[in-house]
Amino acid sequence: MHGPLIATLESGGTKMVAALASGPDDILVRERIPTTAPKETISALVNFFTQASSQFGQPEALAIGTFGPADLNPDSPTYGHITTTPKPGWSHTNLLGPLQKALDVPAIFDTDVDAALFGEVTWGAAKGLKNAAYFTIGTGIGGAVMINGHLIHGAGHPEMGHMRLKRHAVDHFEGHCPFHKDCLEGLASGPAIQNRWQSPAEDLAPDHAAWNIQADYLAQACLNVLMIAPPQKIILGGGVMHQAHLFPLVRERLTDLLQDYLSYPELEDMDDFIVPPALGDNAGLLGCVALGQRLLRD
Repeated sequence: MHGPLIATLESGGTKMVAALASGPDDILVRERIPTTAPKETISALVNFFTQASSQFGQPEALAIGTFGPADLNPDSPTYGHITTTPKPGWSHTNLLGPLQKALDVPAIFDTDVDAALFGEVTWGAAKGLKNAAYFTIGTGIGGAVMINGHLIHGAGHPEMGHMRLKRHAVDHFEGHCPFHKDCLEGLASGPAIQNRWQSPAEDLAPDHAAWNIQADYLAQACLNVLMIAPPQKIILGGGVMHQAHLFPLVRERLTDLLQDYLSYPELEDMDDFIVPPALGDNAGLLGCVALGQRLLRD
């Protein structure tokens, strides 16, 4: 039995993935649209949703999981806007407004990583859990945390990818982030790996020196989450984590960093604590479906 049909948008710095879906086994149509200039990209998205709705039926809600920073406060006059993003040309862009106007349905606007985590809690690797975290490691790095069944937001757009870390002893790369240089994103994102080693992650051998450094930074990020809001599971997704040999390195390094300081049942099986997304590259899309359906229930 399918749930309500949701128009979804996974908004990324390099591509937009738009779809109509009602669940993991009912993705009716999807389209990948390059993230170019805002006017061009948003026009292409409006055209997609208009045509898809005509062919497959009118969706009941719109759910967007976006790159950021973005305004996530429904009470703000700029709710649904991209704000001070490093994506050229996209600062202060109203992303939600034109799409909601075209579809004329209730809408929810959240981070892309929040959407991915919500998808995994609903249908994937963290199904049924109340406390979980998600990092996506790709062109950028984003993070999301769920506490007692609620995605955390705070007063603004969560930017866990820009947390500060202790630099690895043999790493002298200045960092890729245009704002902070050697934050998590600046040290461990796909472009950071490319710039440090002059080679993309997928071309580096499993025994390359890059991976111990990478595992150290990701383990530090996981440790920070553990110390703030201990989750039952941490999911690591994104293009960089397609290098499956990274997972055991991160688990081993996190165990070293913990030094037996925390003790609760989920940490006893690190192989089941640090995991890839069960929904794969559909985590964000399906998370938007779940967010849209929750919006209609609430």
